[in-house]
Amino acid sequence: MSVEKAYQKALGYLSKSPKTIRQMKKYLTDKGYDGNIIDQVIVQLSNFNYLDDRAFARGFIESRIRYKPKSVFALGFELRKKGIDPALAEELLSVYKDEDLALKAVETKKQSWNSLDESECRKKIINYLRYRGFDYSVCQTVCRIFQTEP
Repeated sequence: MSVEKAYQKALGYLSKSPKTIRQMKKYLTDKGYDGNIIDQVIVQLSNFNYLDDRAFARGFIESRIRYKPKSVFALGFELRKKGIDPALAEELLSVYKDEDLALKAVETKKQSWNSLDESECRKKIINYLRYRGFDYSVCQTVCRIFQTEP
């Protein structure tokens, strides 16, 4: 199998969505390419900025925060699962605070929870945020803020 054929396969895989270097290596390995060819393709893709773990992580974080906010810990875990270096993930996530992310997460649910009594609302908020990886103390803080808002 040739480098050019592997490169074309890789471009097809990238056309669907951005990928990490580790995801690309796994994909090409699963397609039966040997390590030498994979390394050459990775270098080519990196040279053209088609593979950039930093850009991938930045875009992934922004997307998650916009559409599906989770805790900093949960975001870091997802990034590591995708092959992002833990130090890079920590660096990029250091600017975010769990309380801000938790407030953003419950923002979309406010309307539907406003009609609930206080204890039911509190339970919903805590369960919703805990499922997204937020610490219990952050959940408590968000509940207080949520219940004091008009």
